[in-house]
Amino acid sequence: MPKLWNESIEAHRRAVRDATLDTTAALVAEHGVRSVTMSKIAEETGIGRATLYKYFSDVEAILFAWHERQVTGHLEYLAEVRDQTGNASERLEAVLGAYALIQHEHHGTELAALLHRGEHVAQAQQQLHSFIRDLLTEGAEAGDLRNDIAPDELASYCLHALTAASSVPTKAAVRRLVTVILTGLRPRA
Repeated sequence: MPKLWNESIEAHRRAVRDATLDTTAALVAEHGVRSVTMSKIAEETGIGRATLYKYFSDVEAILFAWHERQVTGHLEYLAEVRDQTGNASERLEAVLGAYALIQHEHHGTELAALLHRGEHVAQAQQQLHSFIRDLLTEGAEAGDLRNDIAPDELASYCLHALTAASSVPTKAAVRRLVTVILTGLRPRA
């Protein structure tokens, strides 16, 4: 097959997949997880049910694929935030703040409970942990952050503390949470 043909087939497949993911997410947001069916998704996306089943076995598979795409997007965003800032301490502050806001905006729904048991979440958590640990290591080496606790351990503390962002009422409270965490990361006097 010519290269152009392969590229257009792949582009078509990506477009169908993306439309399916986006439509399913919108339907779930509007009607709830239990109300969405493969028939409704096929109808809303304008593709046949048989075609839809070629891509996904059921609604849950679509939701997991959508969530995996969201998680990947969050990790890419955090990398962009990190790369836009100066020293390690400033990068850490920017990343913790950005991650806390993500936590604040995506919390406590039936959908979140369903999706957070996927393997992709464990992999993303490990990536995020390494990401934070590396920033903590750089900051400690520069003398900006404490070095009396292993960066791996501090990264775990930070990530667990940031889960509180999902239950605070305002973005101002999220910023205060990040400030408290950063205060605990400063070197001991």
